[in-house]
Amino acid sequence: QVQLVESGGGLVQPGGSLRLSCAASGSIFSINRMGWYRQAPGKDREFIATITGSGNTGYADSVKGRFTISRDNAKNTVYLQMNSLKPEDTDAYYCHANLRVSWATYAKDYWGQGTQVTVSS
Repeated sequence: QVQLVESGGGLVQPGGSLRLSCAASGSIFSINRMGWYRQAPGKDREFIATITGSGNTGYADSVKGRFTISRDNAKNTVYLQMNSLKPEDTDAYYCHANLRVSWATYAKDYWGQGTQVTVSS
């Protein structure tokens, strides 16, 4: 059983910062990509950022220069540092991991339960 547990969401004023964390636990053989998505009620889930095991990163245009993704492979944890937050960044943020649970299985996608980020004065 694999679990992704997010933390770090909350209420912040415009221009402020938050740091999200997501720890993967359980029967994990290897993790390929980890990343973050966000979703507003009634809308599709939106890609935010991704990072490979070797540290290559990718970002959505809407967050480039403001958000930074990082990863601690020893802890199976991914982080999202969010700076210069805007009201339009308000959403539920979801952690993603593409991983294998054993050497004999293909990689699958796993998701966290989501953490709410609200940017408001």
